[in-house]
Amino acid sequence: MENASVPAVPPAPAADSAVRHHYPLAIRQASFGTALGLFLKTMPYALARFGILVVVSLVTIVWALLTFGGAAWTGNKIHPIVGWGWFAVGAGVYGWAWYFVVRYGLYLIKCGHVAVLTELVTRGQVGNGNEGMFAYGKRIVTERFVQTNVLFAMDLLVEGVVRAFNRTLDWVANLLPIPGMQGLMNIVKALLRSASTYIDETIFSYLLARNETNPWRGGQDGLIYYCQNAKPILKTAIWVVVLDKVLTVALWGVMLLPALLVAKLFPDGTAAIWTFAVAVLFAANARSAFLEPLFLIMVMTTFHVSVENQPINLEWDARLTSLSGKFKELKDKAAAWVSGQPAPSAS
Repeated sequence: MENASVPAVPPAPAADSAVRHHYPLAIRQASFGTALGLFLKTMPYALARFGILVVVSLVTIVWALLTFGGAAWTGNKIHPIVGWGWFAVGAGVYGWAWYFVVRYGLYLIKCGHVAVLTELVTRGQVGNGNEGMFAYGKRIVTERFVQTNVLFAMDLLVEGVVRAFNRTLDWVANLLPIPGMQGLMNIVKALLRSASTYIDETIFSYLLARNETNPWRGGQDGLIYYCQNAKPILKTAIWVVVLDKVLTVALWGVMLLPALLVAKLFPDGTAAIWTFAVAVLFAANARSAFLEPLFLIMVMTTFHVSVENQPINLEWDARLTSLSGKFKELKDKAAAWVSGQPAPSAS
């Protein structure tokens, strides 16, 4: 090749463009095989997340012993008020650390992972081919730090809009108004939740792919495209629900098998309890680190393949505005981003 560098992404289309994006796709099919291949290519991110989650869980166990044990000891030996004070301080410190340090740190790692996945989905390689995954993810998150933080704040708005839209899909109950439909409706709601769980990350991927400079505007368009393509995304959600159940059961079985063996070897119970606790800890963290990214990739690739060269249907703009005040707030913030003025918050 004469030039090993990858050409720059074209600028985001104008707001009134029929097709709101023009970016290449390196994948042509949104299948489980495609998602699994992308997941395996980005396995280092899953391993990093797993390691962090395990460390956080172990720290949580130590915190619980110190907080509850210390509260009980000081309350008994000194005064009950001191015990409650000990507990309040411990709970406050942990809550602050979880929300502002751990949760935000994991979020930034997830954004780096999504950036790498987006590059693989659209270009088939990371950066110019000579940049490592973590280096690329860190660079994109740093360069798009403002947009990344906006997405962190946008999460609740996106969740509210998607929830309002999903309620309009409860048409199954009206089709078959017979006894016993509650079980079917529960399945439908599970599918809707599975689809909506990964929409915020998918929208971030969409913003990166179309090189959006106004994240609120990109989020607005991303939600409209989600509504336009609800059927293929919900079909993917069916697979997500099925795979989630099957793979989670298999994962828990693998993790709990050693605990069962220990329980037989040490019938006194203490070792078995601790082994079960560790097994549960590893199983929950493994699901979060390995299965959830796979499901995200399934939804993300379905979205990108579905919206390729697709004109936007602005009728959904009016529908979502009438369905959810959070969508109107999203539009206000998009307009304010252009004007440079702070957007009013929804009451």
